[in-house]
Order: sequence, then C-alpha cells, then structure tokens
Amino acid sequence: MGNTPLEDPELADKDKGTPPALDEDDIKLLKTYGVGPYASNIKKLEEDVKDLVKKVNELRGIKESDTGLAQPSHWDLVADKQAMQEEQPLQVARCTKIINPNTDDAKYVINVKQIAKFVVALGDRVAPTDIEEGMRVGVDRNKYQIQIPLPPKIDPSVTMMTVEEKPDVTYADVGGSKEQIEKMREVVELPMLHPEKFVQLGIDPPKGVLCYGPPGTGKTLLARAVANRTDACFIRVIGSELVQKYVGEGARMVRELFQMARSKKACIIFFDEVDAIGGARFDDGAGGDNEVQRTMLEIVNQLDGFDARGNVKVLMATNRPDTLDPALLRPGRLDRKVEFGLPDLESRTQIFNIHTRAMNIERGIRFELLARLCPSSTGADIRSVCTEAGMFAIRARRKVVMEKDFLDAINKVIKGYKKFSATPKYMAYN
Repeated sequence: MGNTPLEDPELADKDKGTPPALDEDDIKLLKTYGVGPYASNIKKLEEDVKDLVKKVNELRGIKESDTGLAQPSHWDLVADKQAMQEEQPLQVARCTKIINPNTDDAKYVINVKQIAKFVVALGDRVAPTDIEEGMRVGVDRNKYQIQIPLPPKIDPSVTMMTVEEKPDVTYADVGGSKEQIEKMREVVELPMLHPEKFVQLGIDPPKGVLCYGPPGTGKTLLARAVANRTDACFIRVIGSELVQKYVGEGARMVRELFQMARSKKACIIFFDEVDAIGGARFDDGAGGDNEVQRTMLEIVNQLDGFDARGNVKVLMATNRPDTLDPALLRPGRLDRKVEFGLPDLESRTQIFNIHTRAMNIERGIRFELLARLCPSSTGADIRSVCTEAGMFAIRARRKVVMEKDFLDAINKVIKGYKKFSATPKYMAYN
C-alpha cells in the first residue's frame, strides 16, 4: 500500500457543499440557455419602439395623467366606492330671484318643480358670480343648497338641426342668379363681416330674407352657399319638422331654436318650405284654433320680439308665396323678398357649364344651342339633362359624353317630362 496523504474530514465536507465559482464564460453560456435565435433582436426592437412612443408623446405634450387609467396596482376601489356613495344625486331647480345680490348674505329663491319654492344659500363649490336669475341649477336633497349651475335646456331635436360641417357649395356653383346672390350677400354677409357700415349710417341691418320662386331655381342651393361663405353657425329647419302632435310643442321648439341661435356668436336660421307652417290664418270650422298657426305666430313673435336679435339672420324659402300670412311678410320681419325666376338663355348656358364641369365630355359641345332647346326650364331640369346624357353614354358603352347624348336627354327630360313640371303651376298661382 502506498502512503496516501490523509485528508482532513472537515475540509472535505466544506468542499463538497460549495460549488465552484462561475467564470465569465459559464455565465454567458447560462444566459443563452433556453433563449430563441432572435430573442435579443426582438428585445432591442421593443425597447426602440418604447423610446419612439415616449419621444412622440413628449413632442405632442401628453402627460402620463392624460392617457387614461392608472395601473391596476394603484387602484383603490373601496375609497372610490365610498366617494361615490357620499356624492348624492342632485335635483334640478330654477333660480327665480336673488335677494340682496352682490353681498355676503345673498339668498337665492329656487323653484323645485312639483315640490315647492325655497330660499337657500350657495354650496361650497359655487361662486356667487356663477348664478343668475332664471338659470337652471342643481340643488342637494337635504338643505336644497345650490351646488352647480346647469346649461339651458334645449330639446335634442332642435340641437340636431344645426349643420355641423360647412356645405361644400360655393357661389360659383349657383348658376344664373347673379342678382339674387348680390341681394343675399348685402343682407346676410355685409352685417356680419362689416357691421360698422350700418353703425355709421345709423340704420339697422335687415333681419330676414324670403326666397321665393318655382321649384328647382336654386333657393336652397344659395342658402347653402351663404352658409359656406360666412363662419356663422347654420341651422336648417324644414317647415314640416315644426308641426308637432301636441298643443304648444311646435311653439316651444321655435322658442328653443331662437334661444340656441342667440347663444352663438353669429347664426343663420334657414326655414326651408316655410309654407308648411307659415300659411295664412283661417278658421277651420272645428272651433279650436290650429296648432300650425300657433307655431307660425311664435315665429312672428320671435322675429320682432322685444329682445334684440343680435347677429341672428333668418332666411326662408318657399315656392308658394301666395299662401303665406301677411303678418309674416311685413317689413321689419322679412325685410327682403328675393325672387328666383326662371333662368334666361345666358344663365341656362352657365348652368350647363357648371354641371358639365366635372363630366367627361367631348370638345366643342354647343351649350348655347342646348340652352336654346330648354326654354323655361329650371336649374334642376338642366342638371337632370346632364345626368340623363351621362346615362345615354353609359348605355352606349362610351367613356365620353357627346352632343348627341345631350340632345337625346333634352328630348327625354324637357319634352317627355313636361307634364311633371312644377313651373306652370307656380306661374298660375303667382
């Protein structure tokens, strides 16, 4: 037996318990264990994307608090629930009178509908300057203190009448109505864009305009062009919308309509087909007065009511001016009456040019000849001719509209549909 050196048993146990220290190569190897071939590239790409998003948000000026909810770890649902339970729902009341206004001991008389009238103080979160007489307010259910001022109540159906985006019709699209455009601009645009001219002369600008003429002569089209030109809020009301089922409902809608118009900086109200509500008053024999007449009287009242109408302009359009009530037509309510007559030869040529502007047509079409073949036709008739000419070209599988198509279309629309024309009827009544 050879001499083997005796090992210390304590040292041997120690060596067995502690693994050998890892060097750098071992650590690198461990880091690659279980990692896919593109893992590092993907991680780098994700970081780059995060940096870019952060940079974009910084440039846009978005704070972290603006981007919605906090992390779920920061939510305190119990405290939120408690805060929600502490906030009692408010009741809607109307502040009818302010006692001792502009003083420290000011009191407010409020009327809670179907309950009673109360004299109350202000809540902690409302300043005295926020509350005015006649305003709708929110009051708590215990002490009836005023907690919040509310906006005026306007029927959603009235709010929906506002035209949000500007119409894409310009004065260049209204053919053959040069004189009418001038008259309309004088009444609507001039007082809004240059009010100082009227102040210097000491006259009030005209309040309203009545556009009348046969159907299809461009009355509504011109109103849309006016809305495009001015930056005013444009409210379009079709006469029949104001005819309601219940008594007093139509008149209330008219009141709210003008109230909404006055709250805007500048506003144009356009009543289309006004003969639906503006007809002359008559006795229907049933004993009761007519609800439609009541709506019309409310419009008359608003047109020359006691309160100054500010920058509210009223346009009305009808093709039956003979049926309108004289009270509605008198100067001071509708100062200007603009007739949209049938276009003459030159105007008809211009209308042909306007409607064929975007069409694919062959060169050298004689529009004046076409205009001569359409006597006493309206702008709408000419538009129909252009559309029908396009249909003839489609049937013949051509990509260009020729003069022959226009001639065929005139034969079909102007001559063939003569019995449907509304112009002779308008001429007979007026």
